[in-house]
Amino acid sequence: MKIVLDTNVLISAIFFGGAPFQILEAWQESKIQICLSKEIIKEYQRVGIQLSNKYPSVNIKPIIEMLSIWGNVVETEGISVNICEDPDDNKFIECAIACNANIIVSGDKHLLKVSGHKNIRVLKPRGFINEYLQ
Repeated sequence: MKIVLDTNVLISAIFFGGAPFQILEAWQESKIQICLSKEIIKEYQRVGIQLSNKYPSVNIKPIIEMLSIWGNVVETEGISVNICEDPDDNKFIECAIACNANIIVSGDKHLLKVSGHKNIRVLKPRGFINEYLQ
């Protein structure tokens, strides 16, 4: 199963654990594939570095490197979506389209509002776990 992880879910998994961490564990156990684009990786890095300054004991770089190597990195050039209230969130829909993923895992209200666009469901982490990982 291919999914796209919104930045808030990845960052929560790394820094705070809980349901988002369970999703990362499922990826490590090859139960799911995480799809990413270059734009998503850049956002992961930017936000991760900002939080690393606040929580210096957490080193996010190895995790992002692992995702970049072992994740399903797709090219989104030529795919243009303009559906989200926050234009910065469109890259997650574009990535899902590029890799034929039917699920984006996110807690972002703007992404949750567009759930169903092009048959792509946007689920909160706990909802995704309850529906697909148990």
